[in-house]
Amino acid sequence: MRRIPPLGALRAFEAGARHLSFTRAAAELCVTQAAISHQVRQLEDWLGVSLFERRGHALRLTAKGAAYLRELTPAFERMSEATTRLYEREQGPLRITVLPSFASCWLVPRLEGFRRLHPDIELHLTSSAELWDFLDDRFDLGIRSGLGRWTGLKAYQLADEALSPVCSPSLAKKLRSPSDLRKVRLLHDTPKDGWRRWLDGAGVDGVDAEAGPAFNDAGLVLQAAVHGHGVALGRLLLASDDLKAGRLVQPFAKALPNDFSYWLVHPRPLTERRDVAAFRTWLLSEVKSASTDLSP
Repeated sequence: MRRIPPLGALRAFEAGARHLSFTRAAAELCVTQAAISHQVRQLEDWLGVSLFERRGHALRLTAKGAAYLRELTPAFERMSEATTRLYEREQGPLRITVLPSFASCWLVPRLEGFRRLHPDIELHLTSSAELWDFLDDRFDLGIRSGLGRWTGLKAYQLADEALSPVCSPSLAKKLRSPSDLRKVRLLHDTPKDGWRRWLDGAGVDGVDAEAGPAFNDAGLVLQAAVHGHGVALGRLLLASDDLKAGRLVQPFAKALPNDFSYWLVHPRPLTERRDVAAFRTWLLSEVKSASTDLSP
């Protein structure tokens, strides 16, 4: 049997000793300062030796603590390198799973810009609403809508989402105030509660918030609006290109915040892989530019 202390306690000590700060160690490991302190105490009890000299808020390694750190840091670095190699491939495309609406309305029209910057990186996109759990190696990256809570994954917030009425320019001529929505057909994304919330917030009565066709994809409801089939409660980021080109109009400034945001997620060991880092940097820059252009 190998005599190995709890791994969490070893990680807490190694980070705390390297930074000589439990606060900075806590930030690195995404835990609280109290958790680091507790785990270091647990390790000292397990080993039966003192690893730190504590003088107020100042930390200093004991001789045994310094010797232990010299052995542990290379071991953790080797584990990190081994994990990175597990996810690396000698060659092959960068595999991305994307929500269908985000892919068709926003990402695909911009991919030529990425190709010009990185002609050596081949992309394979899979458009799917399936929630990939990253427990297999089908994909390297995912673009999803959610709250950003994916255990074990690195998540980058791309953009908040807001909902607002959008329609064709010809239909917009009939809409001088929100109450004029009584005269037109409403188009629904699913679930169909968005229109009711928007109308309540705008103080509009007398509109059947449930009537009208519903679509199970946010891209389809925007396409229906472009073709003049009615007024959609559109996701403004996805509608940004149609709004900029004049295919859609936002007749009212009021927007309804959406609890979910768009996120780029991937396994943590892929953070520094060249193709992953290149796509992440490009995508974050593109979303920032598109979000800046949005205005009622």
